Amino acid sequence: MKRFIKLPITDIIFALISFSASFIVLTLIFSTILVLYNESSLAIHRFGILNFIFTVDWDPVREVFGAASSLYGTLVTTVLSLLIAIPISIGIAIFLTEISPHIMKTPVGIAIEMLAAIPSIIYGMWGLFTLAPIMANYIEPALQATLGKVPVIGKLFEGTPMGIDLFTASVILSIMITPFIASIARDSFNLTPNIVKESAYALGATHWEVIRDVVIPYAKLGVYGGIVLALGRALGETMAVAFVLGNNHQITLSLFEAAATITVTLANEFTEADTDIYLSSLFYLALILFVLSFVVLAAAKIFLLRAEKGYSR
Repeated sequence: MKRFIKLPITDIIFALISFSASFIVLTLIFSTILVLYNESSLAIHRFGILNFIFTVDWDPVREVFGAASSLYGTLVTTVLSLLIAIPISIGIAIFLTEISPHIMKTPVGIAIEMLAAIPSIIYGMWGLFTLAPIMANYIEPALQATLGKVPVIGKLFEGTPMGIDLFTASVILSIMITPFIASIARDSFNLTPNIVKESAYALGATHWEVIRDVVIPYAKLGVYGGIVLALGRALGETMAVAFVLGNNHQITLSLFEAAATITVTLANEFTEADTDIYLSSLFYLALILFVLSFVVLAAAKIFLLRAEKGYSR
């Protein structure tokens, strides 16, 4: 305490401002949890935790509510969008840093970053009126005619291609999160020292071997950080997904079926909640999404810290 008092007044003011900013963040997090828990307490007491999470039924008429179908849709669209976006984003970053002519790097890089500035509702409208018909008429029938005939995997491509389904929603999400991963991966690749790459070339490495064995390993922590940022965006996206997913509370193996996510359910049904238990169940869904996002991002952060320690060794 005495050491703190001896500090210059500017340092004390800066320390207080920094502490206040950190305290405000913690206050917002805990107040959000408190409000969500308070509003969802009626549903928590009626349905419990495990029963609500593992119940598929979502029937406002009978006042029976469960989060299983919404959780399933959230996880499927998030995971599938990441599987699509990660290789594309890393490919874009490699092209911009290692392959692209210098004259193309700036305009292509700006175009990629501009994708992140497009409002989600624009993505949703484009997905509904442009992408969904393309998916229904061309892409999904082609997938059914090829991968749909493969045993086991074919179960994922059953049903009637309508373009309003889990697959289209995942594609929209992948387009939305690609700029985040690609931009951060590009910046991370640019941090690779030229002397390291030149040393690899001097030892006889090819261009691909330098990218694979030098650039990507050196920048992997930055790429992981971009993926974590994209994961948080994918978990919480609402409007773009609402346009192309439908709002069908079911669990299905087929990616060509309409489904529901937590955010879509909240957006579509919040104004329709005409009973206390209905409204409380929606707040319960919001609480589950908040906790899920916190746990997933915290786990990813722990993984990043461990990877960073291992890399530093």
